[in-house]
Amino acid sequence: MPFTANELASISNGVLDFHIRGQAMSQTIQDRPLLDAMLKNQKTFGTSKEFITGPVKGDPTTTIMGYTHDDVVSYANPANLKRWSYKWYEIHAGISLTGTELKQSGISVVDSTTGAKTSQHSDSEMALLVNLLDDKVDDMMDGWARGMNNMFWRDGSQDAKVSPGILAFILDAPTVGVTGGLDRAQNTWWRNRAALAVASNSSTWSAQPLARKLQQEFRQVRRFGGKPKFFPAGSDFLDALEMELRTNGTFTQDGWNKSGKIDLSVSDMSFKGVNLFYDPTLDDLGLAKYAYLLDLKNIKPYVMEGEDRKMHTPARPADQYVYYRAMTWTGGMVVDKLNSNEVFSIA
Repeated sequence: MPFTANELASISNGVLDFHIRGQAMSQTIQDRPLLDAMLKNQKTFGTSKEFITGPVKGDPTTTIMGYTHDDVVSYANPANLKRWSYKWYEIHAGISLTGTELKQSGISVVDSTTGAKTSQHSDSEMALLVNLLDDKVDDMMDGWARGMNNMFWRDGSQDAKVSPGILAFILDAPTVGVTGGLDRAQNTWWRNRAALAVASNSSTWSAQPLARKLQQEFRQVRRFGGKPKFFPAGSDFLDALEMELRTNGTFTQDGWNKSGKIDLSVSDMSFKGVNLFYDPTLDDLGLAKYAYLLDLKNIKPYVMEGEDRKMHTPARPADQYVYYRAMTWTGGMVVDKLNSNEVFSIA
């Protein structure tokens, strides 16, 4: 005999839902290869009033000349030194939470001044699904990483108080503008390379215009001693390069059949030993058709000594039981050589 409506209601009221415990599974964390590379590659500097500076020079003044017997020869007095300069910035990420929220989460504050020390109630695990304090700190750390990654990519126009990133230095129009205080128009050696709107569609894939352009440009970015080895790309750029490869095919020792299966995928690509890889941030910035070939010896953040990801537990206001956590970073992006870097895009 089937259950009546009242019996079903009674059963549902008496049964507890099963809730998975643990920290919330974030749904929007992406790979951040540029952030990882920048933090791994960053250098430190000491005290500085406002700027990080360094020397640079371009074409030499001295040249050769032929002579014989008592011919008059000339002497040069080189005066080519210039200095680039970049501002340093103070970056903050922080959270706040109240004592009430902590108590509701089964956590008591031991150090009432800063909230630096807490204790968890003995029976809180019976009721807690998520540790509220850990969740808020996780949010701060992920928010910091996301913000720093965007800062290292964007051109600084989004906020005058954050450091400009890659898009401020590796320009689509590299012959104009001022970078690090030096005029690109007057100093031809102070320019990145740019190969934009390369035709790559179904009518051109067989001719491999994108692969051929990469072949040509790799020579140029290495011309003055550059060794670019960091090659992030947007999804459309990688799609076009993969289609050029698929259209023309490749030779393998096993042909199309390996272990009785045909693998329809295209392997991760590289060019002259430099791996191309997908950076989701380029898609987020509307740059899915772009790729950046970067020499990270010459592009790196400088962080002030003792100020790299510095943790803070500020004292609470005397009249509020509100507690704070924060992390700060003090530094700026520095580029001391532009002609070993290049921006690519497809039409």
